[in-house]
Amino acid sequence: MRTLIDIPEEDLRLLNQVAKKLSISRAEFVRRSVAASLAAHREKMNHAAFGAWHGFAEDGLAYQERLRSEW
Repeated sequence: MRTLIDIPEEDLRLLNQVAKKLSISRAEFVRRSVAASLAAHREKMNHAAFGAWHGFAEDGLAYQERLRSEW
């Protein structure tokens, strides 16, 4: 997906310099930077559902069967 962002001139100059030093395009540097920045959040989001059923007296299968019996 393409997106439009505003980057301050000073940051853009540094971004260009670093991308050139790494021998990658500016777009590739931005993609890698976004992925690295989101990695910690992605990990948290992936684990958010684990243990969600903890504390319920009824187990998942019993809950499912009870709901389906209402149909």
